[in-house]
Amino acid sequence: MFGDESSFTVTNELVALEDGVTVKTRSTSSSIPGTCCDARTTTPRRRSPRPRRSGRPGHRDGLVTRRRALTGVAGAAGLLALGACGTGGSTGSGAGSGSGAATGAGGGSASGGSGVITVGSKGFSESWINGELYAQALRARGYEVDLKTNVGSAELIDAAQQSGQIDLYPEYTGVIVMTLAGEEELMDTGEGTYDFARRFEADRGVTVLNATPFENKNAIAVTRDFADQHGLRTIEDLRGIGDFTYSTYPENVSGGQGYDAIVAAYDLPNMGLQTLSIGLNYQALEKGEIQAADVFTTDPQLLRSDLVVLEDTKNLFGFQNVVPCLRTDLLDRVGDDVPELLDTISSLMTLEAVQAMNSASAINRLDPAQVAQRFLEANDLL
Repeated sequence: MFGDESSFTVTNELVALEDGVTVKTRSTSSSIPGTCCDARTTTPRRRSPRPRRSGRPGHRDGLVTRRRALTGVAGAAGLLALGACGTGGSTGSGAGSGSGAATGAGGGSASGGSGVITVGSKGFSESWINGELYAQALRARGYEVDLKTNVGSAELIDAAQQSGQIDLYPEYTGVIVMTLAGEEELMDTGEGTYDFARRFEADRGVTVLNATPFENKNAIAVTRDFADQHGLRTIEDLRGIGDFTYSTYPENVSGGQGYDAIVAAYDLPNMGLQTLSIGLNYQALEKGEIQAADVFTTDPQLLRSDLVVLEDTKNLFGFQNVVPCLRTDLLDRVGDDVPELLDTISSLMTLEAVQAMNSASAINRLDPAQVAQRFLEANDLL
């Protein structure tokens, strides 16, 4: 587990964990507009419509690839009162201490008349950490920040931003496209997903800043021994290995990215199914009870296990990079300093760094505020 301050270092050069896991992270060149200050505009290409899937109950509510079916959007009134209650009641580490739901102590606003910047986050540890990164870095620049955690699903936090109760929050590009914009079709590229999200939000008074190098989406993982034995690199490679068993949670058998869709898209009649409750898939893989499992690409277990994530050559799982969503009227008040700071944070969030931070929070039970603080300190942003 993580111990003292020196036991956890995350920079754009190195991620080091106390238990000996060391992951090299380099500056990432990405083809997604916005990840390297790329201002290109890409017309999103569409693929055939696919039904939406249900999400993992109780896990990262609001993500398109894991959300529950929703019956409607509740009104924004009172949302922030809920958010101020803290970060309990979700997977991941609780955030009762730290800076969540508290007005920042970083002095007055950095820009005359700009007032308090209200940052929001959803109800799971990865979003809590993102919100803390934004809030703490802004406070270090002299802005007064109010961090509202656990605001709710994508629809709820979006409604809070649209009503002016939240100025800034982190969102996934695919969620903007499918959940908020209501698109029934996935984009073929990360560039197309980002550009659609940017244009959609701009029409609603929200500026989408640069995207992170990492994305958090569904994937299929196998053990390294199994991959080496069968020469597996892509999901397509599973077609020629004979019968094998894949696991997912019961709600994800049908749907646009579930078991049935994978079998159809990749022509895998040899893929059997075992449904498991969330969190049991990694143990089942290690025991050899299954040969392939549904995972999320930022799961901390992937950093600590000898697993191989198979390439999704058909882009069945879409694209889910994180972008800061900032009300444009706030941007007009604070100038370029805020977006430049947020873009710097995003550029440092490689897959390895996010897996390490998720591991510190979800597995080692470090408070998300502490995780964010150590990341920012290591990168000279505090």
